[in-house]
Parts: sequence; structure tokens; C-alpha cells
Amino acid sequence: MFDGLFLLSVGLDWAHASPGWLWLALVASGLYHGVNPGMGWPLAVSAGLIERRSRALVAALWPLTIGHLLAIFVVILPFALLTALVAWQQQIQIGASLLVIGFGIFRFVNRRHPRVLARIRPTQLGLWSFAVAIAHGAGLMLIPIYLGLCRAADLDKGHEAAGALINANLAMAVLVSVVHSVAMIAAGGFLAWLVYRYLGLKFVSRSWFNLDATWAFSLVLVGALSLAISALSRH
Repeated sequence: MFDGLFLLSVGLDWAHASPGWLWLALVASGLYHGVNPGMGWPLAVSAGLIERRSRALVAALWPLTIGHLLAIFVVILPFALLTALVAWQQQIQIGASLLVIGFGIFRFVNRRHPRVLARIRPTQLGLWSFAVAIAHGAGLMLIPIYLGLCRAADLDKGHEAAGALINANLAMAVLVSVVHSVAMIAAGGFLAWLVYRYLGLKFVSRSWFNLDATWAFSLVLVGALSLAISALSRH
């Protein structure tokens, strides 16, 4: 459901889409990331069960959030600087679209998680969350939405100076990262709490769902939609 809502929102024309729809797509993508067990909410359940208290579960959510937030921001940051080159904005969007498509194909063909993830100690949840988000291309999935939000800002005559435009784009990059990460951890934390408090580990073992293939397909589709919209806007 979240995936469909996210893709539907991404399919809008960036130049004419309401910012409300773009923010909705951003939140939907965060919820989509959050329900994916691969983003770490089972580790929060594990922390709560090991220490036998709910505070341990909540405490584990903080490093997971920070790691995911930093991963999103690190990926978006270069595009925040590049979008200051308004004359090359369409080329940047095309390049970003091809990058998202390429990474999606790579994730679909190679679904194995990097071995380095298994070497991160369970106590280093923040580092683990950062590495997992980078490995899954979580930040790349948000680039089309981010570029759409920045386009509205770039058209503002008050941002004619390159320095002001860069500052505006950096602020947008931070805001996009925070909103997405909050939505992600809200969905993941809610699932973790339900499993810890009511459903139990048997629910996880019987109902475990793997979104790797769907994730890879989402990346390809988002990139393709963004590429198509960019091509159509040239005519």
C-alpha cells in the first residue's frame, strides 16, 4: 500500500505538482522504509526482549533513526549543491534518474547484503543503520522527490544569487532527510512495539516479509518515471 502511494505520488509532473503531494510522497516513502524489517525494527524488538523492558526498545530506535537520517542526507547533499546550477537542472535530473534505475537493477540482480554489514557489532546500531540505508539505496529513492521540491524553490526570483540558492537547497536537503527519517522510524517503531508488547516473536517468524525485490523494482520504476517526466518537459 505504501509502495503504491509513494509511486503514484512520484509519477506527478514535478514542475506543476503541488508541494503537498511531494511531501506526501516523502512521508509515504518513509513509512515504506519503516515497515521493511531490513531497516532494523526487529533489532529494537531484540533489545527490548534482552533487557526485558520497553525503554530498551525505545532507546534502540534513536541510533537507528540517526543512522538512517545521516545516510539520506549524505546521498542528497551532492544534489543539493548541484541544483544551484539552474542551467543544468534538467541534465542533473536525467543523470539522477539513470543513477536510480541503475542501482535498482543492481539491487534486483544482486540481493545479497554486503558482508561488511555482518561484521558490525549489535551495539553499533547507528553505524549499522547508516550502512544498511546506503547499501539499499534509501537516499537514492528520495532524489526525484527532492529535485521536484527544489525546482519550486529554483523558480523563485528571490533566489537568483547562487549562494542563496545553495543555502535554500541545503536547508531543503536537511528537511527532506528529517521528515523521511521521522516517518520511517514511526512506522518501524510502531511495528516493533506491537511485536514486543502483543504479537510476539512467533508473529515475526511466521509473517516475515522480504521487500528486497519490491525495493529494487521501486527504484527502477521511480527512476524511469522521473526520466520520462524530464524528457516530456523538454517538449
